[in-house]
Amino acid sequence: MCWSATADLVAGIAIGAVGAVCVVRVRRARDLPLAALPLLLGAHQIIEAALWHGGGGSGPATLAWAVIALPVLPLYVPLAVASGTWPPRGRAGGLRLAVPLAAGAATAAVLAHRLTEATVTAEIHGRTVGYAVGLPAPAAVLAGYLLATVGALLLSGDRTLRLLGAVTGAGAVICALLWRTAFISTWCALAAVASLLILRWVRRDPGPGVRFASAAGARKAGDDTPHRAPPERQQKGPP
Repeated sequence: MCWSATADLVAGIAIGAVGAVCVVRVRRARDLPLAALPLLLGAHQIIEAALWHGGGGSGPATLAWAVIALPVLPLYVPLAVASGTWPPRGRAGGLRLAVPLAAGAATAAVLAHRLTEATVTAEIHGRTVGYAVGLPAPAAVLAGYLLATVGALLLSGDRTLRLLGAVTGAGAVICALLWRTAFISTWCALAAVASLLILRWVRRDPGPGVRFASAAGARKAGDDTPHRAPPERQQKGPP
């Protein structure tokens, strides 16, 4: 969420571009879900730009924004983290990620069910957009949401992802305070920083594992294969 339609659109395009670079640079198939997260965040910003132009309300843009923000992210993030850090380091590593995975599944189920029963509305207040869906037990839902998203990153066991979790957690507090006072919405800035940290994670040395092979590499490997000369034809003598 940004402070205007233009800011949302520019941020969405920039974050999406970072996401495209992340996807192109992926070297292991299981890193792809987390590498593609900036693409999802960029699309989220662009959807809100359309919402700004529409003046808020409860149209398709509002529903699309809510679907990504509410049930999708708390389920997607821990699954992507688990995929990108698989196999876990020891039995304790797997158990640690099981907690945010369970929290994400439960939170996503509650939020998805709520979206089927209630109408999400968006209202523009100065340089912020407020969303209303009427969540049951909002404190518990928020705790599950943060455990699934920020918690998965902090418990990942990866240095860059732990940094991403710390930055996301601290940034969420600051953005929430600014947003609640209706001063300005800066969530898009947090999404941009998170996307750059994901790019840093993608560019790391992934270590042993299945990697994507480029067509150029395959051709080069083929060129290095020694060529066998065709067998010489035997000359037949006169009958």
